[in-house]
Amino acid sequence: MTYQDSLKPANLKTMLTLQDELNRVIDPNWVSAKQPFLRAAFVEAAEALDHHGWKWWKNQSPDVYQLQIELIDILHFYLSDALVESNANLDLSIKKISTELQITNIIFDEVEYKLGKLDILQLLELLGAMAACRRRSFAVLDQLMKRCSLRWHDVFLHYVSKNILNLFRQANGYRDGSYIKIWDGEEDNVWLERIVKNISPEEPDYPTRLRQKLTEKYLKIKSGSSS
Repeated sequence: MTYQDSLKPANLKTMLTLQDELNRVIDPNWVSAKQPFLRAAFVEAAEALDHHGWKWWKNQSPDVYQLQIELIDILHFYLSDALVESNANLDLSIKKISTELQITNIIFDEVEYKLGKLDILQLLELLGAMAACRRRSFAVLDQLMKRCSLRWHDVFLHYVSKNILNLFRQANGYRDGSYIKIWDGEEDNVWLERIVKNISPEEPDYPTRLRQKLTEKYLKIKSGSSS
């Protein structure tokens, strides 16, 4: 796989917008609350280390899929941290993140790290150490995604679809228990995967189209009809 892959500003704006929307569902005043999102990123980095395997005294094989999921979870917390830093100013967040992505060397604790020469474990250690000190690096996350065969295009699709489903659940009674999660014998996330395959992510209203298709299917489920 080649990595002529970058995060498009339009896709970044969409993800930031969705992250802000989801965070406001959880706490309308989430920006001023300034929750420790980088603490959460630190924990995810530690979990990613376990999925990769780091114990030299036993035989371990990397669980690449779970490792990819952890990286996308870290992205959620990174985006939230960037929004807090910019006071939810999307344009400023995009500018800062885009600048971070251009970085190739990082000086941390008076040691210079050339990101392109670090392996997955070293990158995860660096990301976790920085997060523990309330610092983030989209450049480190970008390098990790490359090492784990994760393209930004695929990250965007996964991120948007999962966030739209979470927002859809919240809007339809997930918190009070009235939400129906099983649709025609399968979980809603299985239906989400089917819907995603039939919508082009290049459409400017991609998130809206996803929401619309989920709503159409859910209304059929609630009315008792199927397919």
